[in-house]
Amino acid sequence: MMIGLIGKANVGKSTFFNAATELAVASANYPFTTIQPNVGVAFARVKCVCREFGVQDNPIHSMCVDGNRFIPVKIVDVAGLVPGAHTGKGLGNKFLDDARQADALIHVVDASGSTDSNGRPVPAGTGDPIYDVAFVEEEFDLWMASIVGRDWAKTARETESQGQKLEQMLAKRLSGLSISEPLVAAAIQASGLGMKKPVAWTEEDILAFCKMLRARAKPFVIAANKADLPTAEANIEKMRAAGLYVVPCASEAEALLRKASKKGVLHYLPGDGSFEVRPNVSLSPPQQKALDIVKALIEKYGSTGVQEVVNVACFKLLRLIAVYPVEDEFKLSDKKGNVLPDVRLLPVGSNAKDLAGTVHADLAKGFLYAVDARTKQRIGADHVLKDGDVIKIVSASSRG
Repeated sequence: MMIGLIGKANVGKSTFFNAATELAVASANYPFTTIQPNVGVAFARVKCVCREFGVQDNPIHSMCVDGNRFIPVKIVDVAGLVPGAHTGKGLGNKFLDDARQADALIHVVDASGSTDSNGRPVPAGTGDPIYDVAFVEEEFDLWMASIVGRDWAKTARETESQGQKLEQMLAKRLSGLSISEPLVAAAIQASGLGMKKPVAWTEEDILAFCKMLRARAKPFVIAANKADLPTAEANIEKMRAAGLYVVPCASEAEALLRKASKKGVLHYLPGDGSFEVRPNVSLSPPQQKALDIVKALIEKYGSTGVQEVVNVACFKLLRLIAVYPVEDEFKLSDKKGNVLPDVRLLPVGSNAKDLAGTVHADLAKGFLYAVDARTKQRIGADHVLKDGDVIKIVSASSRG
């Protein structure tokens, strides 16, 4: 699972990326050992089950702080966009290559309206973030349409003559974008093309299909960045009135809080609705002024928005749940005695065997049954899991 971070130049995308990937707590053994320069680790935040069970956990691949579990997720900082990117303008080809594997997209926009469509500075309030959202979505749709529409007439004829399902052909053509056949089939129906023969599809039909597919396969959430600037509030309201999923965001404020927390100046966890200056810490007037501005922002919007938008991508766009695999259902531990050692993010509707497969392929292959640690009852392979479940897997195959 990967989240893509997209947007035009000079909207604070890099600041968002840096803030989201710097966690000011003890490091852990994250499962992503090789991180490319434009790929980092952000964190989904959930309430840990440790307090419900009354245990002190010691996780291996995630972190628990004050009863909050921070779960690592990959985030890719995609090349900035300009109008015409689907034709290769700007860094269009780089954008498309980076974005294709993303399962969900965070679109960072300049909510203050202080940049034009090419990212050049303009007087605050004169830029149009609604246009920015529209052109990015259009570039994505046109890019997908160029892939789908390549040699369409020939491909459509071959599909019909060979009796191949249209969704099967399209899923194969779009395989590099991590798009499944069921999503393709749903988009065909939603675009009203289910009864139309592929050879009769027009360019407009292909684009309409791609719009439907992009909304399902690459869902967006808008990070309305620079929300702390005076001209941002009106634009945020306009975007919401236009039906966009918007989270007010101030990346610089989040970066400031995380750095101050890392240095021991503040007590702050990403996503908190407040922060505290630690006792015996003396602030300079500029430091106090900066924190007062951040405090006013948090009081207005509830948070800086950075953690919230990552959580929205994970739990609302991708509809993931957090499930804790253990090897001892009584001690809630692994073989080495680590309590609640791991947590997995799975799509809603996942079952016990799906969980086994995320731990190790052999566990799923030899799956016998699972045990719900709360009830101590056996559950089968098809048992649908719930958010916060703690599950022991029993398998005829050992891991590795």
